[in-house]
Amino acid sequence: MKADILFKQARVIDGSGQADYQADVAVCGDRIIRIAPAIREKADRVIECRGLALAPGFIDVHTHDDLAVIKRPAYTEKTSQGVTSLIVGNCGISAACAVLQEEVPDPLNLLGEREEFVFPTLASYRARIDALAPSVNVASLIGHTTLRNSCVASLAEPADADSTKAMCRLLREALEQGALGLSTGLSYGNAVNASTEEICALAALLPAYQGIYTTHMRTEYDGIIEAMHEAFRVGREAQVPVQISHHKCAGAANWGRTTETLRLIEKYQQQQDISCDVYPYRAGSSNLDLKQVTTDYDILISWSAPHPEMAGKTLLEIAARWDTDVHQAAARLLPAGAIYFQMHEEDVRRVLSHPCSMIGSDGLPCDPNPHPRLWGTFPRVLGHYSREEKLFPLTTAVHKMTGMSAARFGLRQRGLIKEGYFADLVLFDAERVNEAGSFQQPKQLAIGINRVFVNGVLTWQQQQMTGQRAGRFLSKR
Repeated sequence: MKADILFKQARVIDGSGQADYQADVAVCGDRIIRIAPAIREKADRVIECRGLALAPGFIDVHTHDDLAVIKRPAYTEKTSQGVTSLIVGNCGISAACAVLQEEVPDPLNLLGEREEFVFPTLASYRARIDALAPSVNVASLIGHTTLRNSCVASLAEPADADSTKAMCRLLREALEQGALGLSTGLSYGNAVNASTEEICALAALLPAYQGIYTTHMRTEYDGIIEAMHEAFRVGREAQVPVQISHHKCAGAANWGRTTETLRLIEKYQQQQDISCDVYPYRAGSSNLDLKQVTTDYDILISWSAPHPEMAGKTLLEIAARWDTDVHQAAARLLPAGAIYFQMHEEDVRRVLSHPCSMIGSDGLPCDPNPHPRLWGTFPRVLGHYSREEKLFPLTTAVHKMTGMSAARFGLRQRGLIKEGYFADLVLFDAERVNEAGSFQQPKQLAIGINRVFVNGVLTWQQQQMTGQRAGRFLSKR
């Protein structure tokens, strides 16, 4: 079979975590058809790869891109850093299955505006993705807060039996339509009053569909151990894999506690299936929450509805300008978004390097001044942490964002450079690759990403989109 594309003399990092090797790789249509030391047959396009690494396209396992990828199907933020597949619907909030009455409740408002929520079923969301063919593949979890918003009379209370049954019906329908699993965001105000029992009832549906339970736990601060035990309980009772979202120990009083939390994961891994994802920064980002306002570390305002001119300034700077304290300043800024420098670098490194962690950006695409992770997560892992800091080998870095991720979320025939697998591929310069953005100027194209292919289609080259898109909805069914 004649190849459409032939990569010559590539340094193949195949996503398995095993040693890299030099080879030619042939692609026909949307598949990798041959890998060999030398392929002599002709191809329509030959790409000389000497000095470049060829890896599977990166899989962003933790995104809030549900609506952004529809609004901007040429999704430069992710494509430019080598991402070829997104998992949306994290932290309890999914655009799929959202039925809104009036305003968009927190934290669903992280995803977009009221008029954008037009997907009462996963099938309707899936149809839109397939019709648009964005520049990346998209798979979806179903958010627990989304289900609560659609089925529970009061978000300030636990769901009663009837509401739980209604949520189960909606979740089961979504799983039958191809959802990857269930996500929770139990630290947010509209989910914090949910009972463990209602979570367990929903999670009990997952094994029949090989689904996964992912959780932004009730807290990542002082009570993190108790929150982890709740997550593990859900997994045990439902007999379902557990993914701890953006694992961290937040707040100055908890710095260093990842030694404790990772030991706990290792202990419970002896009895159940547990893993986590992590972003490579010591700062997180979300809505500005008055309960999290502190002077223990910097808080950078990313947006403010009443005071948009304060975006990009720290809360301390704003408080000084207004001649008030940080708590009063925060109250005046609401509603607003914030970047919290709430982690310790050693904790970030410890989680990144742990064998159970994979990479997810957790970026917020609606923020006018977003956390730089939206544009730079994957190149930062490859460049800063692997090449410069030598935290782990490049093969391990790639594995944490490809083969490991695809296996964890059941993305069939993706995540590896292997004959018969889909041709989601990224060609990059391992000696140069890195993020280019900063917290002050986050919207910067990554360095060293040479070309990106999605389902065999060249989507990114020469630091720009090609105008071709071939993304698909990735389904469990």
